[in-house]
Amino acid sequence: MGKRDDRVDVYIAAFSEEKQAMMHQIRELIHEVVLDVEETISWKMPTFRYQGDVIHFAAFKNHIGLYPLPSGIEAFTEELSLYHTTKGAIQFPLGKDLPLDLIRKIILFRLEENKRLYAEKQMKAHSSK
Repeated sequence: MGKRDDRVDVYIAAFSEEKQAMMHQIRELIHEVVLDVEETISWKMPTFRYQGDVIHFAAFKNHIGLYPLPSGIEAFTEELSLYHTTKGAIQFPLGKDLPLDLIRKIILFRLEENKRLYAEKQMKAHSSK
């Protein structure tokens, strides 16, 4: 079971019920996919870490922003074409269902990427000894 941070609860509670519901969905999905995930607040938003940052989210006036790092967006460019994206962010508009299957794929992609990068870093550290 991942490590939860009360500051994430406080962050979510500061928003409207609609935004809270969307953020709870994302949060629970992250915990379901990344069993040993660690929550924190970084960059003033909920951040989820496993061998590095996996993903962040934040609430805004008209959307929920999801931040899977640029690689998490580049890998799903076609599937994300329905949403406004920037180099590092995806905007999910309020009033519409979250694409949970797509978000799950993005989380899994970022998790596997972190595991690979961590393993490479460990191999480099051991080979330089």
